[in-house]
Amino acid sequence: MVAMFFSEAGARPWTWEASPSEHKKWVEVFKACDEDNKGYLSREDFKVAVIMLFGYKPSKIEADFAMSSVNPNASGILLEEFLSIVRKKKEVRLHWNEIRHIFTAFDRHYRGYLTLEDFKTAFKQVAPKLSERTVLDVFRHYQCKKKNGLQVCLQGSRSRLRWSCQL
Repeated sequence: MVAMFFSEAGARPWTWEASPSEHKKWVEVFKACDEDNKGYLSREDFKVAVIMLFGYKPSKIEADFAMSSVNPNASGILLEEFLSIVRKKKEVRLHWNEIRHIFTAFDRHYRGYLTLEDFKTAFKQVAPKLSERTVLDVFRHYQCKKKNGLQVCLQGSRSRLRWSCQL
């Protein structure tokens, strides 16, 4: 139902492509972190690459997840696997920021939640043809969407709608 709102409201689908310069940077980071030019990244190499690209050290769970995506016959993360992981991380980060930005724009009083009136006002601005009944149904509905490791939840009650996001 929330997806219906976003499509009717004209929200963009979740698609993103890396620019050639960004892709080149990722390849350079892979090569810089590939000690001894072995053609793959070990767990430690991968952690350094994430630090270089995203500015944080990945958790054990994140590193385990990346290593689990490796071909069992390989000794580490190959370039194409690395590029896929980085693209997904970048896409998730962009979507998280976009969704948070939209919610924050609707949260005009900076409370961290939307009241029913806030919600109605927001939808009158972005989707004026939606019926009030439809807006009320969404407000009262609990919806979580999961895409590329990002879970976005709009948790509704009779009086408030909270936004949360988990990677």
